Amino acid sequence: MSTDFSLPVGTHTVVMGIGDMNGIMRGKRIPASHWPAVCEDGIAMSCALFAIDMTCDVWDTPYVNFDNGYPDAHFMPLTQPVAVPWEAGVAFCMAYSVDKDHKPVPIDPRQALQIQVERAQAMGYEVNVGTELEFYLLDPETKQPRDRGIGVYGLDRAAQLEHVLGPIRRDINDMGIPIEQSNPEYAAGQVEVNIRYGEALQAADRVIMFKNLVRELAQSQGYMATFMAKPFIEESGNGFHTHYSLWKDGKNAFADGGKLNDTGKAFLAGLQKRMAEMALANSTTPNAYRRRQPYTFCPINTAWGYDNRTVGLRVIEGKDNAVRIEKRDGSADCNPYYLLATEIAAGLDGIEQNMQAGEPCLGNAYELEDAEAIPADLPTALALARGSDFMKTVIGEHRFEILAQQAERELEFMANQVTQVELDRYMGNL
Repeated sequence: MSTDFSLPVGTHTVVMGIGDMNGIMRGKRIPASHWPAVCEDGIAMSCALFAIDMTCDVWDTPYVNFDNGYPDAHFMPLTQPVAVPWEAGVAFCMAYSVDKDHKPVPIDPRQALQIQVERAQAMGYEVNVGTELEFYLLDPETKQPRDRGIGVYGLDRAAQLEHVLGPIRRDINDMGIPIEQSNPEYAAGQVEVNIRYGEALQAADRVIMFKNLVRELAQSQGYMATFMAKPFIEESGNGFHTHYSLWKDGKNAFADGGKLNDTGKAFLAGLQKRMAEMALANSTTPNAYRRRQPYTFCPINTAWGYDNRTVGLRVIEGKDNAVRIEKRDGSADCNPYYLLATEIAAGLDGIEQNMQAGEPCLGNAYELEDAEAIPADLPTALALARGSDFMKTVIGEHRFEILAQQAERELEFMANQVTQVELDRYMGNL
């Protein structure tokens, strides 16, 4: 946690926010003249911001409801404010939450990851995570890509998008989020940006800030950026891949001569064991499960393999400092705190219990008949989560209930719609 909250020279406004239940950054804009008071006492916002859906709809939950009046939480600076390159005089920082007694807010998603980071530290490990996020850059009026065709890795397509991707790489990097690279992805309008690995809490905080800043930067360049998992049924979905390694005494605890060692394989086995039951943490909406299709580079089972993009768990070897496990089933619109918390918890369970993974997949994992399937729809994922003591323990009682209730509400909402596709298909023919 930073202790330097001094403002850049020339700052007149500070933007301070925090990640909500869906990983959306919410907060306030503060005059620089009021910043010293904020550093001492924080700002007040209703703790309901941790219990609202992506449309800002709110409902009664056990922790926050009409009976207790939707009380405030207090939000304190977490990171040093940095200048926003595209808004002169504006600085940006992240906050953390406390209740009226200055204790952690029980429904703050960040707390779930904090617990697992501290657990790893007690075991002698620092968890490093690299994050890869895909998103679409769309015309804000038509909600469609401006380019055409698949240009994956195409340098000509990259040049066409450089007027928006260039600022995303440079400006966000200059704001302290280390960007490694960007590239066009497997659909018109789709891109991927990789954030350099870092300590797990820092990595998740960076994802929260990154997604907010990407949306702002895209808007400044005349685009709408969306991390929605599957905006176009016939096109590639937006994934959130996580790359894990544990470090001890300055060395990668997963590596032995450039190969994944027994510690890494036990972490892998833990991920494999829990992959199906923790699907709700990485795909939270009905739409997110539309990504789960064979031959789409989105995994459909818990198979693992070496440098194999058809599996759910991909082992990458090389130099010792690069040995890692990539988990590939997350959706770009999920909450990074819940994603990382459940994955780290599963991996640490694997180490503590000396779990053994199955045999690696040497071919096409989509064709495996004996691999355990991961949920292909939200009702299945929700049922597995509701029956999982692991999920309730790792996410936390209050946080889990809000997450599960949101899923139930989304399913009910979708069930009560008559879509345009139904009207087009049935109204004139039946």
